[in-house]
Amino acid sequence: MRILLISPRGPLYRHRTGIMKKSLRYAPLTLTTLAALVPAELNAEVTMLDEGIEAIDLDLAADLVAISCITGTALRAYELADQFRRRGIPVVLGGVHPTLLPDEAQLHGDAVVVGYAEESWPELLCDFAAGRLKPRYTQRPGFTLAGLTPPRRELLHPGNYTMFHTVEATRGCVHKCDFCVVPTAWGGPYLRPVQEVVDEIRRLETRRLIFLDLNLISEREYAGELFAALIPLRLTWGGLATIGIASDAELLDLAARSGCRGLLLGFESLCHESLLETRKGMNTRKDYHEVVRQLHDRDIAIMGCFAFGFDHDTRDSFADTVDFVLNAGIDLPRYAILTPFPATPLFQRLKSEGRILTENWDLYDAQHVVFRPEQMTPEELLRGTELAWKRTYSYPSIVRRLLKARTQLAAAIPANLGYRFYANNLSRFYTCREALL
Repeated sequence: MRILLISPRGPLYRHRTGIMKKSLRYAPLTLTTLAALVPAELNAEVTMLDEGIEAIDLDLAADLVAISCITGTALRAYELADQFRRRGIPVVLGGVHPTLLPDEAQLHGDAVVVGYAEESWPELLCDFAAGRLKPRYTQRPGFTLAGLTPPRRELLHPGNYTMFHTVEATRGCVHKCDFCVVPTAWGGPYLRPVQEVVDEIRRLETRRLIFLDLNLISEREYAGELFAALIPLRLTWGGLATIGIASDAELLDLAARSGCRGLLLGFESLCHESLLETRKGMNTRKDYHEVVRQLHDRDIAIMGCFAFGFDHDTRDSFADTVDFVLNAGIDLPRYAILTPFPATPLFQRLKSEGRILTENWDLYDAQHVVFRPEQMTPEELLRGTELAWKRTYSYPSIVRRLLKARTQLAAAIPANLGYRFYANNLSRFYTCREALL
């Protein structure tokens, strides 16, 4: 059996190599995990293609094609699926978008995998080999991360990625933010036994890695146990968390001692009402300046994420947010346009209010305006976000922020220069006026 696993190109790779060079990426785990889950008794030949790295040869020979996609890559996934099916090759579609909209995905696939694939993907392959492929495979209740099969990282070329060693300790999140796909698609959190995480890291024989967990501190007790177990490994690591970590000095100290040197934090908005609107009220109880200080005091750099377009945002929100970013010394700020991903509570609300402008999934990439904002025009939201990027990544602003932060400068300086290029080329590579209906 010849199995072809595909990750379609995303928005940053839409125009040839896109705005980012292919090496400015971390190694994903989706395809390598699917490859590892192929039952040995099938004696299958597995080929993996990441379209963000290399072009896809549509004439490749395969008995089965499996495509994993997010919302922003769904239309490309469907395009590829349709082409392979015209050649008579069965196609399986999975990932977050087919999980959110399985009936839509079913129009382009012979089978759709809903939810996590650890149990359903091997079952699907055995059914396919026996000639009884079903149209839908759904994650069953009682899913657990215990005993996960290690990803087949040897199928990736390390030179294609800035950070090759990536690991998962948890999946899902305890919070229910209404713009986030995680509660709708997967729920959670799901916790992997700490010792299994440690054992996998030891096998990697590396001192540098990234945790891909969506919220590494979803469960405080688990996070503390994990960080304590990482200390003897003498790692340097980065990951994602909520700003709540700054309110727990003991947990933050453990993170720093375990080798944490960078965290992506979702600040989202400076506006109290916007945070309540999107069910992210836990952020309203935090002093953002104090959050930054607590992490910097422990030599942890911050990738701070902010979104524009909440109903309480005004034309002043852009400048106010950039002022905070500069004054606080955020190491690597990122701005997104609020995006109502399909099936989320945010999408359902805006749809009911008649404010969704387009359901062209290509534009659902957090840098296009796909809905009608409450207190500004779509054009103002798009241009305000672009100007926030440019002001934040001007040379004087970079110097000001990094002199304030003085954290992980060897990594922060080149990262900021890379983001400066990104900030000044959004309109060339990323955003387009098609969304402004």
